Amino acid sequence: MKNFFKRLINVKQWQKKTKIVTAIAAVAIAVIIVLSCIVPSKAQMMAKASPEMKKYIQEDKNLQIKKVTVTYNKLICINYLSFSTSGADGVEEKYVGFANSIHKADEGAWEVTGQMVNYTYRMLGVGENLMHGAKLTIVLTVLSIIIGVILGTLLALGKIAKNPILRNACSGYIFFFRGTPLLIQLFVVYFTIPGIFGFAWKDLFPGDVEGVYKGAFVAALIAFALNSGAYCAEIVRAAIQSIDKGQAEAAKALGMSYGQTMRKIIIPQSIRRMVPPICNEFIMVLKDASLVFAISLMDITTISKTIMTSEGSYLVFIPALVIYLIITAFFTYIFNKIELKFSVYE
Repeated sequence: MKNFFKRLINVKQWQKKTKIVTAIAAVAIAVIIVLSCIVPSKAQMMAKASPEMKKYIQEDKNLQIKKVTVTYNKLICINYLSFSTSGADGVEEKYVGFANSIHKADEGAWEVTGQMVNYTYRMLGVGENLMHGAKLTIVLTVLSIIIGVILGTLLALGKIAKNPILRNACSGYIFFFRGTPLLIQLFVVYFTIPGIFGFAWKDLFPGDVEGVYKGAFVAALIAFALNSGAYCAEIVRAAIQSIDKGQAEAAKALGMSYGQTMRKIIIPQSIRRMVPPICNEFIMVLKDASLVFAISLMDITTISKTIMTSEGSYLVFIPALVIYLIITAFFTYIFNKIELKFSVYE
């Protein structure tokens, strides 16, 4: 009874915190929606170009040459526009549009703001396919965990099986992938295996201009899923073995087979106990996904490093940290809700 009231108090406290967070989020969303409705358009920002820059742009149209590079990035309620001309006497102009006003972003706080918008836009992969930036990181993590949980369940059942060959094979797999660094496993999958068997991952996508990156994504997914499967296997095994053995004995006395016992009695109960550690494994894989920079896969970390190298600005790592933090916070919030509903604490 004491534990019941303790849980009830915890639930009420969590619900109170949830209401506060929801209210703050609602206000923030409302403000963002209002600001997004009054953000200056691209045409308005283009009109802010200097007479000299407008002359270059007109020459581009008349002579059909590419002398001016125009970069336009919009992030919901704030946008960024830059002009740059080629040649030794190149000219560059930058502008930030926010709250129905346009600010020159060549120096000071508005320059930093413009850089942050530009870097964030590129790392999020806005306007790009799923093989870019934050979208790649999230997709890789979700797929790795889904495959890892399925594989881990099979490995866990194999590790606690009565067959010694199956049990030792599954134990060996788990020991190997838990005992070696994920980065080395990624290198083996991406470099060593193709070298041994004489193929390239890009060959999976013949004729595709992004075949190299898609092939790297497949290799990364295989490495992360295999690694996650080993960790999920221990989570599943621990959850299964935490169920009272008396339930299995009672099922056996009722004439149920081992498979029926696991499927109808043990696993349904153990799923509730798997929720917290699997959610934690998801967050770990989400952060470990930054390792794909080692095979030049264009995730948040790789794009950040590329921007830093090309533009010489270390500010790029600030939005990278913020993006990772926001993604982690979002999934942590979702998982806390799931844990509160499905997990069991004793």
